[in-house]
Amino acid sequence: MIRAILIFFVLLSNTIFSQNKLNLIPYPHNVNINEGNFTLPETFILNSELPKNETEYFKKRLSSDLKFKESNKSDANLVYSQLPKSGKSEQNDEFYSLEITPKQIQIKSYTKQGYFLALQTLIQLIQSNQKDKKIPAVKIEDQPKFAWRGMHLDVCRHFFTVEEVKQYIDYLAMYKLNTFHWHLTDDQGWRIEIKKYPKLTTVGAKRKESMIGAYVDNTFDGKPYGPYFYTQDQIKDVVKYATERHITVVPEIEMPGHALAALTAYSELACTKGPFEPATKWGVFDDVFCPKEETFKFLENVLDEVIELFPSKYIHIGGDECPKTRWKECAHCQALIKKNNLKDEHGLQSYFIQTIEKHVNSKGRKIIGWDEILEGGLAPNAAVMSWTGIKGGVEAAKSGHFAVMTPGSYCYFDHYQGDPQTEPLAFGGFTPLDKVYSYNPIPEELNAQQAKYILGVQANLWTEYILDFKTVQYQIFPRMMALSEVGWGTSDSKNYKEFEGRVINQFKLLDKMGVNYAKSIYNVTGKVISANNGISYELSTSQNPNGIRYTLDGTNPTANSQTYQNPIPVSKSMTIKSAYFENGELKSAVSSQEFITSKTTGKTITLEQQPSENYSFGGAFTLIDGIVGNVKQLGKTWLGFQGKDVVATIDLGQKTQFSEVYFNTLDNKGSWIHFAKSAQVFVSDDGKSFKMIKEIGKDEILAAKGKIKLNVGNQNSKYLKIKIENAGIIPAGNPGADSKAWLFVDEIGAL
Repeated sequence: MIRAILIFFVLLSNTIFSQNKLNLIPYPHNVNINEGNFTLPETFILNSELPKNETEYFKKRLSSDLKFKESNKSDANLVYSQLPKSGKSEQNDEFYSLEITPKQIQIKSYTKQGYFLALQTLIQLIQSNQKDKKIPAVKIEDQPKFAWRGMHLDVCRHFFTVEEVKQYIDYLAMYKLNTFHWHLTDDQGWRIEIKKYPKLTTVGAKRKESMIGAYVDNTFDGKPYGPYFYTQDQIKDVVKYATERHITVVPEIEMPGHALAALTAYSELACTKGPFEPATKWGVFDDVFCPKEETFKFLENVLDEVIELFPSKYIHIGGDECPKTRWKECAHCQALIKKNNLKDEHGLQSYFIQTIEKHVNSKGRKIIGWDEILEGGLAPNAAVMSWTGIKGGVEAAKSGHFAVMTPGSYCYFDHYQGDPQTEPLAFGGFTPLDKVYSYNPIPEELNAQQAKYILGVQANLWTEYILDFKTVQYQIFPRMMALSEVGWGTSDSKNYKEFEGRVINQFKLLDKMGVNYAKSIYNVTGKVISANNGISYELSTSQNPNGIRYTLDGTNPTANSQTYQNPIPVSKSMTIKSAYFENGELKSAVSSQEFITSKTTGKTITLEQQPSENYSFGGAFTLIDGIVGNVKQLGKTWLGFQGKDVVATIDLGQKTQFSEVYFNTLDNKGSWIHFAKSAQVFVSDDGKSFKMIKEIGKDEILAAKGKIKLNVGNQNSKYLKIKIENAGIIPAGNPGADSKAWLFVDEIGAL
């Protein structure tokens, strides 16, 4: 009886804590909820001495909820005090204090930026309590952990209007993000007016057609696209709009790679004579800027106009995915390498970046680039945006350079966020809300001093498969909410479910705004788990788990289908379909998962080399989880290895008879993914001494189109090892030539 009472009070205290948690994203650092409430008046009285620009924004955001008037009296509903900057030894421009009593709301900050952030908190409190017109009495003292909290938008693959870009900026402001990274130039289109070079937009801002559907389909729409670009007056308008919301706009002008649109307009800047055209496909292309005097003069002139338009401290110069094919074949480039005692073409890339940096520094600005600018040595004052993983950020910080962490595995919002079968077509990868929320921008490898060089975190939205702004909204929401809390420094993956509840509450606001957000967290999600030397399928939902219904016969579940209670054993090939029901009504998409089992399914597997961080979902277990990867969706069912072989050893648990071994590999050259070069199969009884029983080469893999089935004779072994050889360096004539190829591998089975 006593134990039952104790359990009751523990549950009660947890409930009270949950109820007392304010519906705020990002959650503040210090929150004290007091007794009483502030009742929203019919007309909200603003002190007339409030900062004007920020207060006008506040009124506009709440114009459909409240009426406003101003008063010069100190007993107005909202008053503001600017704190003296001498009051603290280390000032934070984004610090604010928000105190709500039953009588008044008071904001204190050192700057207008802090005041603006306090207003975002107040707006959320007002909107989430609009129904009963009461805001809880509370005192909040708050400031972000990271100085750079960013969102990126690619407008080159698909273009978005000035009004849509402004909406995007408004979303950043709502959730206290402070940096907008505007990707303005690429192979598929040049999107910024440069008055000295008009052909950049008359020629480079359009393409003859666009790829549609999955990359492997190689299908095009046959429709001219553009010319689409922003005039300099429009750029100024957007920058002003962002500045009013205390958001810094960082422009990106790609170099030396991703330059086809510019080379189409000014072919003399290339290593060859062309002809060129803006790319109609997605991917990486061999034709890049040639590091000669006229190229540097062109880029310096372009950057001069860009710097005049953007007051940001940093100018992003790209630097990523620059194939060295043309440079290797170019007499000028080879002479330049020799003249400057450069080691190779990677050294030439460093020379290119450092030349540009000197010019940007001379204008009082600094450069930032993707982590490939580390190739050949980092420019003296450059900052790194670490996207291929955390390695670039770690290397930069350890050498005393600032870094922004934006690893693809956590921060690429063009990836799938739910079951790919129920989601719009995306680039690939699998980055659900909980994974974004779990990210810690400070790598464990850094000590406290080195960690100071981590400026913050950013998410990127590449638009190869995003044709309109509704899809932009779908891809960033609700993941941007998780990013905002990560950047603010109050995320805690142990409390993810509580955060998820706040997200669902925020959906009411997004509904009111007409935002097309993803409802993936309502769907039933499945996870393959190891169980009894095999596998089971664990289902979950953000809602009441008692509402999950599932079938095993391939039919869609109904309200009368089997209720999910425990993980579903998968002992044979089958299809599990699941959905969430509420009061007998279907509330989610139907999720479907096919399993193809074999004698390796669910067994113990080890890898000699680990997959790339961006394509490592589920780790080695992904290769024996009974799920075969979809060639059109590089999501959670494939492991990706760049420049590495796959060497997997499977412990079958006991001596097991089998006569066929199979695995899948992938070919998607536009994304630098190539079929394996060869494969070998080995067996062992002790896990130490292995005998090769089968070997195949590239021709056989090509003939099988990556779906490899090998007759290995009658085997009876405890251990099975398979080595799948990476294609190595991508050969000339292919996207990404001279770079390390990707090897994508899926299910390894034995029959």
